[in-house]
Amino acid sequence: MILEVVALLMIIDGEIKEHRIQIDPNTNKPSMAMCLKGKRHATREDKGSNIQHQCIKSMAEVEQNIDGSLSIKKLILE
Repeated sequence: MILEVVALLMIIDGEIKEHRIQIDPNTNKPSMAMCLKGKRHATREDKGSNIQHQCIKSMAEVEQNIDGSLSIKKLILE
C-alpha cells in the first residue's frame, strides 16, 4: 500500500542506507516531531563520522509486519 510517511533517513556517502517510519505512539500518525527527536539522538551517537541523518515527508510503499507495525518497502521521491 502507498501512504504519506515521515521518515528518518540514514545517509552514508550520499546514499540512503536506512529509512524508518516515525509515528507518534499516542496518535498513531506520522510525526515530524518524533523524527527530529530521533535525528538529534542519532546525530549525537554518530559524532565525527560521515553519516548524515535527515527527516523527510514523502510518499512511500509500505508493508505491514507480522506484529502490525509498518515498514518502508520503497520511498517515492518526487
